[in-house]
Amino acid sequence: MKARLLLLVLTLSLFVGELKAQSSQAKIVFETTEHDFGDFKEAAGSQSYNFAFVNDGSTPLILNNVQASCGCTTPEWTKKPVAPGEKGFIKVSYNPANRPGPFNKTITVTSNGEVPRTILRIKGNVEQREKTVAELYPREIGPVRAMSNHIAFVNIKENEVKTESLEIINDSDAAVTLDFKTPPENITVKVEPSTLKPHEKGNIIVSYDASKVHTYGFVMNRIYLNVDGKADYRNSIGVSATIEEDFSALSPAELASAPVASFSEDSHDFGEIKEGDKVECVFTLKNTGQRDLIIRNVKTSCGCTAVTPEKKVIGANESVPLKVEFNSKGKRGRQNKAITVITNDPKNPTTILRISTNVQAAG
Repeated sequence: MKARLLLLVLTLSLFVGELKAQSSQAKIVFETTEHDFGDFKEAAGSQSYNFAFVNDGSTPLILNNVQASCGCTTPEWTKKPVAPGEKGFIKVSYNPANRPGPFNKTITVTSNGEVPRTILRIKGNVEQREKTVAELYPREIGPVRAMSNHIAFVNIKENEVKTESLEIINDSDAAVTLDFKTPPENITVKVEPSTLKPHEKGNIIVSYDASKVHTYGFVMNRIYLNVDGKADYRNSIGVSATIEEDFSALSPAELASAPVASFSEDSHDFGEIKEGDKVECVFTLKNTGQRDLIIRNVKTSCGCTAVTPEKKVIGANESVPLKVEFNSKGKRGRQNKAITVITNDPKNPTTILRISTNVQAAG
């Protein structure tokens, strides 16, 4: 009986001690842990709300950290210890710039309180502001603006003609007459309308005739805009095309006996070299098909890389070396270069070979 009584006294003592320990802690109590900003315009700018709290404990409350779930949300908070019964705040600001639509963000508060971690939440809906002309048409081409200063003709066949257009707007307060300096023979271009009133929209219409280029792979040109009859080399638009061989007329029998390009490897690492060194490697190309394999074009991603095929017409079951030389002059650090080999292999006309190295400072 005495043992049971002693055990009961000890248990009660521990329980009372635990209660005292709990009651001696700080305790953070928020008026609310969630705020809804509702609908507001993006142009209204940053929105803020103060989450007020009180220390309902018996020791000073210290906020160890306040962490937002997104960089768009910025918190500020009471940095000094908050005495028992005193109030503090956590100010949360949300930046709506370029973030139209609904949002729901959390802020994690850690403290020395009885409950060490509290989650606050803000939400709302940002109504998108009307974009400026400069934002809608970010590229300046003289007095006009465009969404882009580049027109791309992707995967155009060697005998194909394609047309693309680029919307422009006259961003000046005066009418302008537009035309183009004589473009390359494979490109025809016009502006509709040729005279744009102030703030009027129009289109630059470009037609690309791949049959006049006489090459394969990626080709880049520039066309130059004349404004009111005056030329300015700065008013230019890039026109690119990736020209492919047309194999659509090949019969099933011709496809079955077609050339096949097979490389011994598709990458080579020179390891570490010194700046200024020239290094070489050889890729072996074999024709495993039945007809002659023709190397249509070889292009490199950098002028520092030179490729020399031993020959451009490769017979059935014949192999030829492609010597690649890399010049590290003016280079430093990790280098990765690409070599594009285009052939008349109808199933795999384009092969990308890669070389890499780590260039160390000379000396």
